[in-house]
Amino acid sequence: QVQLVESGGGLVQPGGSLRLSCAASGFTSDYYIIGWFRQAPGKEREGVSCTSSSDGSSYYADSVKGRFTISRDNAKNTVYLQMNSLKPEDTAVYYCGFRITYGVSCSALDYKHWGQGTQVTVSS
Repeated sequence: QVQLVESGGGLVQPGGSLRLSCAASGFTSDYYIIGWFRQAPGKEREGVSCTSSSDGSSYYADSVKGRFTISRDNAKNTVYLQMNSLKPEDTAVYYCGFRITYGVSCSALDYKHWGQGTQVTVSS
């Protein structure tokens, strides 16, 4: 049973930074995609950034390119999302998602394994 445990959310002022962490366990596959998604009130869950274990490639949504960076510590099965220059529109619940497959698809509809979510609020 795949388990994803997130941490690192909180309240930050516009222009500030946060780092999210997601520790994954309960899987044996060498090829998978793990990433970050977010859901704001009244909106659908959207892919923010995902990374592939098979080739190390990464995906970023246009809205976060140049501001967010995804990284992975393979020894700890942990993925991080460094979020800089945060904007009020980044406010959402952020979820870690996991999928056993090749490639780097970051469409929320394709994911079945989710963490509990962590709130990120960007406000002055």
